[in-house]
Amino acid sequence: MDYKQAIFLGVVQGLTEFIPVSSSGHLVFFQSLFGLKEPQLFFDIMLHLGTLMAVVVFFRGDIWEIARRVRRSLKEKESYPSTKIFIWIILATIPTGLMGILLKDWFESLFSEPKIVGGMLLITGSILWLTRLANKEGRTIESMTWIDSILIGIAQGIAIIPGISRSGATISAGLFRGLDRELSGKFSFLLSIPAILGATVLHLREIGTQGEIGLSFLGMAVAFIVGLVSLMLLMKIIRQGKISSFSYYCWGMGITMILLAK
Repeated sequence: MDYKQAIFLGVVQGLTEFIPVSSSGHLVFFQSLFGLKEPQLFFDIMLHLGTLMAVVVFFRGDIWEIARRVRRSLKEKESYPSTKIFIWIILATIPTGLMGILLKDWFESLFSEPKIVGGMLLITGSILWLTRLANKEGRTIESMTWIDSILIGIAQGIAIIPGISRSGATISAGLFRGLDRELSGKFSFLLSIPAILGATVLHLREIGTQGEIGLSFLGMAVAFIVGLVSLMLLMKIIRQGKISSFSYYCWGMGITMILLAK
């Protein structure tokens, strides 16, 4: 891999991590086209860390409010909406973590199967298309339940499969459960924080054994900048109820991957 490829893959990660078209699926496809036969797991982790930083920066106000309210709830024994969303994030992380740990080897084996990833993109497109059937007037955090949280967490766990969009699966799950559009988007991205951190911990043993560390940090920086911009755009699209529009791209990309992937 050279620096041009690292920058390009950083742009791909930044654009596709939040836009519901599967960042992992695109990375598998382009790495295949570049002739990178072995899964670039450390490089992929660094790219995801870049987009994680974008989430933290974009939602810094919400994160601070959650931390402040959780601290106050512990002292005053009172419940706030921000406390509730914190609890639901923890609960949703449990099925994601269990699926990631128990099925880790199988998930990783799919990173070397770009044609299977193309098929998963077709599924992602279908899920996104079906969101147009979701209730337009959704529920707020006050009426969100533990069942909503668990189902969204399972959707995130399934999305470890490359080609299944994490944001697409979790946002769609929230919409199918009748949650408000903005809440579905916000919960999805806040939920990505422990998921990405958990995946990083699982791969810590690979740090220091991989070459081209500098290229990995370059890709991470590019993913952060591009990711921050794409996150701003996607939240606007979610509020407008137009997330289903990405289904056509997923179908087209999935077919292209099946036909062209090496």
